[in-house]
Amino acid sequence: MSDPDKSQLTETEIRTRYITPALSTAGWPLTSLREEYYYFSAGRIQVVGKKGVRKKPKKVDYLLEWRPNLPIAVVEAKDNNHEPGDGMQQAIEYAEQLDVPSVFTSNGDSFVWHDRTGSRPDVEVEIPLDAFPSPDDLYALYKQWKGIEDADEPVIAGQFHDDGSGRRPRYYQRIAVNRTLEAIAKGQRRLLLVMATGTGKTYTAAQIIWRFMESFRAINPGKGQARVLFLADRNILIDQTMMNDFAMFKGRMAKLSASRGTISKVANAEDPDGGGSKVVDKSFELYLSLYQAVTGTEEIDNVYKQFSPDFFDLIIVDECHRGSAREDSAWRGILEYFGSATQLGMTATPKETKTVSNIDYFGDPLYTYSLKQGIDDGFLAPYKVIRTALDVDTFGWRPEEGQVDDAGNLIPDRHYTEEDIDDSIVFPERDKRVAERITEYLKSADRYAKVIVFCQDIPHANRMRRILANLNADEVRKDSRYVMQITGDDQQGKQELDNFIDPEMPYPVIATTSKLLATGVDAQTCKLIVLNSRVESMTDFKQMIGRGARVRTDYDKWFFVIMDFKNVTKLFADEGFDGDPVKVYELPPDGHMSDAIDELDDVDETASEGEDDEGPEQWVERPGARNVRRKRIVVSGQAVTIIGEQVQMLGTDGKPLTSSLKEFVRSGLLERYPTADDFVSAWLAADQRSALLDELVDAGIPLEDLAEQSGLALDPFDMALDVAYERQPIERRQRAAAVHANGYLGKYQGQMRSVLEALLGKYVESGVRSVEDIAVLRVEPFRSMGGPMELIRLFGTREAYFKAVHDLEQQLYQEAQ
Repeated sequence: MSDPDKSQLTETEIRTRYITPALSTAGWPLTSLREEYYYFSAGRIQVVGKKGVRKKPKKVDYLLEWRPNLPIAVVEAKDNNHEPGDGMQQAIEYAEQLDVPSVFTSNGDSFVWHDRTGSRPDVEVEIPLDAFPSPDDLYALYKQWKGIEDADEPVIAGQFHDDGSGRRPRYYQRIAVNRTLEAIAKGQRRLLLVMATGTGKTYTAAQIIWRFMESFRAINPGKGQARVLFLADRNILIDQTMMNDFAMFKGRMAKLSASRGTISKVANAEDPDGGGSKVVDKSFELYLSLYQAVTGTEEIDNVYKQFSPDFFDLIIVDECHRGSAREDSAWRGILEYFGSATQLGMTATPKETKTVSNIDYFGDPLYTYSLKQGIDDGFLAPYKVIRTALDVDTFGWRPEEGQVDDAGNLIPDRHYTEEDIDDSIVFPERDKRVAERITEYLKSADRYAKVIVFCQDIPHANRMRRILANLNADEVRKDSRYVMQITGDDQQGKQELDNFIDPEMPYPVIATTSKLLATGVDAQTCKLIVLNSRVESMTDFKQMIGRGARVRTDYDKWFFVIMDFKNVTKLFADEGFDGDPVKVYELPPDGHMSDAIDELDDVDETASEGEDDEGPEQWVERPGARNVRRKRIVVSGQAVTIIGEQVQMLGTDGKPLTSSLKEFVRSGLLERYPTADDFVSAWLAADQRSALLDELVDAGIPLEDLAEQSGLALDPFDMALDVAYERQPIERRQRAAAVHANGYLGKYQGQMRSVLEALLGKYVESGVRSVEDIAVLRVEPFRSMGGPMELIRLFGTREAYFKAVHDLEQQLYQEAQ
């Protein structure tokens, strides 16, 4: 019979008095019980106007670990007013996401056990409190579920590296590492991990290498140390990796590099440029290298052949969607030469095209952690999409009879479409319209927000740099690096790449590029991605979008904006955007497989040499070729107009809203508040309007975003009345003026009145949230009046200050009361 007192206990008390003791009695030490496991997620970020607000993070009540970072069961608790099995569906969802097989729920009376292993007669069974399975029992089920044999234990039993900082791998990093080691233990030799940009692939790779090396010593005591090769395709990736995520291997790793006429040289973290030796030092355990550094067109450049084919035990290929994906690439030759090694490909965008397949070589992904999952968990930044339509792109263009281009040549008479623009024909006025829209956005948001402008090719990036510099002349005069072209042919631009991706460095702010910044560049504080080039490859699209996906709340980077001038973001609707890759093999029309090579793999920007691109003859990038000169039609003076713009938001399901934001908000409000009186009553009754606005955001009703999009200085209150209930809105300045006019502030004197007047000013400037946020007291004009605590003490107590703020807000909405 149930304890009659249990019904009065909270869920926390049920856990403390009944569930934890039951787990302890079953043999679970307290060190194995991760109670209220908040590391599950960071809490999804909702975009609220120009700010980001985190939702509550997901958590499980108990995560049961066999050893650190190897969970094997979850337990969800409820108070005793629930049935023992209540919450099971949520618990199963968590278990699936956390990759554990055993799921339990309890209300303090008993447990309900859901077994995902398929090894028990019943999927779900109720068991007494004193019958909870032991750690050995659940680990045996885990091994059976994973197909782990006793002989595999030494490989999977290793511990994650602990640097002493308390950092633990995120749940998806832990799954990626564990699944990789489990696959290696089973004898798999070609492995693939798919992890979205910004989710820590190099940290995951470092932990895999650490665990692999530790287990290798355990199972091969006579063979000595494991040898690992880490391959990447950008020098900056190697250098960053050695200094950051791979710092745990200091003294045990070396960087391979090569130059024509010299066989090789090896560098370590203390001497990254190396000593120039002509023979590879083979005493290190971990070698990091560019593909380009160990292969070349001449045999002397193939440094990797100084190693015997069986030298390496593990090879990790970073960004494996690049050259190694092609069967006939020189880079693939490295992998085939070391064919006996276990080989792991890592990418955010597995390449599956008609000619290129990661899956064909590495196999199906062991684990996929997508952009959508990362955003939902709050580890990656959400995004807004601003689609801007230009008339020449939308309707195309046809020259007038006898019309000539800038070089005086007759323009061929045909209909030029969006595909021709910036490829065979250039409209300087179009470039100017795009640059004006970018500049307008920055001036309304943040002039120092890092921006990447993706252009059609290098000459296009050059044109955009020049126009943006002219439109932002005030900032360029302060520092010429405000706008920089960062492409493979521009040495100055490439030298500024480190500064662009460094959050501490203010310049460059705007980077125009073609493809150099699309992959592997960790631009953590990039807030604006501009798509001003045709993108038909899903791989390219994901890579470009990934440049903005980092979250850096310490630099006020909560979300990013995608400004799309080429309708590239239609790819968000493609079923392959966040789905699993599917192998596709199909000969192109000419029947030559080698001709259908994805351009991203073959264009080597780092080797391009730019020339003056004035006039109709310009350097352009072409697959498999460098510095190809071709004719372009340049038509100056052709008027180009922005004919429409659409702003898309992410809905509560993580997908861009398909209906207009106005209709989306309207339907949400009417469902929640059927009448205007219902909404007004809820607004006036709220202790804090910001809390109500957060609640509406959680419900998928982003009022502040709609108010911002409207272009009017409206309070969310008025935005709601206007869009849902057809009431005439009042602008914020009018509401503030009414408070001044009604004499309400006369009840306060001296600095108290000055504080409230300044709060009204902040309300007019940025809305009701700023009035309620105590942090506003740290900025001007409050800073000149005194410190936050000093200003609060003017009102007597903290509670009295907030009451005065609340009363001031009530005055703002006096006509609605």
